Amino acid sequence: MSKEILIVDDSPSVRRMVSMTLQQAGYAVTEAVDGAKGLEAAKAHRYAMVITDQNMPNMTGLEFIQAYRADPSSSGVPIIFLSTESEGGLKEAARAAGALGWMVKPFEQEQLLAVVKKVAG
Repeated sequence: MSKEILIVDDSPSVRRMVSMTLQQAGYAVTEAVDGAKGLEAAKAHRYAMVITDQNMPNMTGLEFIQAYRADPSSSGVPIIFLSTESEGGLKEAARAAGALGWMVKPFEQEQLLAVVKKVAG
């Protein structure tokens, strides 16, 4: 059985790149176009992990994490930020909200896979 990962990003090209990278490694991927859609998906199904962008319409990545972590079903689901943002204060806010880690775009496919394997198994 493959592990399922939720990708929340408003960029179709980023979602496609992350999805292809993870699917080739045997993961099942669900895509959401913004934080609001990501929250709907995350509450409807338990994923092995969530990868989210920060800057999105309707709900930012930080708002998504805060809303998702308010739901008891999110307990134990690791969340990784994948964003062009790298400002320290935002990273700290993300960790405080419940994110496990942060990766900066553009990303190396091998680095993404290493993080996913370590976090989601």
